[in-house]
Amino acid sequence: MWNLISIELFKVFRKPRTFIAFGAITAIVGLIQMGFYVDGESYIKFGMQALSDSFDIDGKVLNGYLLAYIILQTLLIHVPLLIALVAGDMISGEANMGTLRLLVTKPVSRDKLITAKFLASCIYTLMLLVWMAIWALFVSMLIFGTDDMIIMKSEIVTQVLERDTFWRYCAAFSFAALAMITVASLAFFLSIFAENSIGPIIACMSIVIVFTILNTLNLPIFNAVKPYLFTSHMLAWKGFFDVKVNANNEQIIGSIENIGAVMRSAGILIIHIIGFWMASMFVFRRKDILS
Repeated sequence: MWNLISIELFKVFRKPRTFIAFGAITAIVGLIQMGFYVDGESYIKFGMQALSDSFDIDGKVLNGYLLAYIILQTLLIHVPLLIALVAGDMISGEANMGTLRLLVTKPVSRDKLITAKFLASCIYTLMLLVWMAIWALFVSMLIFGTDDMIIMKSEIVTQVLERDTFWRYCAAFSFAALAMITVASLAFFLSIFAENSIGPIIACMSIVIVFTILNTLNLPIFNAVKPYLFTSHMLAWKGFFDVKVNANNEQIIGSIENIGAVMRSAGILIIHIIGFWMASMFVFRRKDILS
């Protein structure tokens, strides 16, 4: 199986479009870091103005941990498009080049072939998230240093102690990888039905956009289906930064306030991934390949 996966990864990284995502993430993260390096203090001061009127804030508010949170929150909205560029081309690209029919004549079962391509798209997604973690977290830590992280939400302000932050980012990026693999699984499944990669890519992003809009509409008719949409759980990584406090309102190191909700979201994403993979195998077994 690993030989098949290696071949598929070679095919993926042979195409120039594969490196668009890596270049885009590098450029966007670099621009954000440059912007905060030049004018970040005034931006943070404006955002913290209401809080500064009531509390004395010591320490370095603008640090690598805070910037990584901002970057992760911003980029994960756009990364699905970059992932769909590759995952949506895994099968449809072969059909477009006329090599898919040749592949299925080889002494390899269709299940092994589809699984190798599926795993290759997942590995590509993981590599992209690792690249994002290097630039968003480690480079930000190198440039801006580290300190306690202050997260301002609509109703509350959360402070995460410096010594209790790094492992939360490891967990958050792991969860983000799970969310992005779900998108890759969807794009991969759609690629089976097309002979041109443009269709699966557009269809995948359209589904993500429609589901995201449904999540934002607070209407009773949609509330019943929201818990089952994978887009409802893609941002659950933020739950790793919600910290429990004791009776004295002191943080409990290593705690997560609502770990059950985070794990439930992870479980739903895993179910979607397995579902798209099984559906891909089911359809591909019965697909009449003419190209």
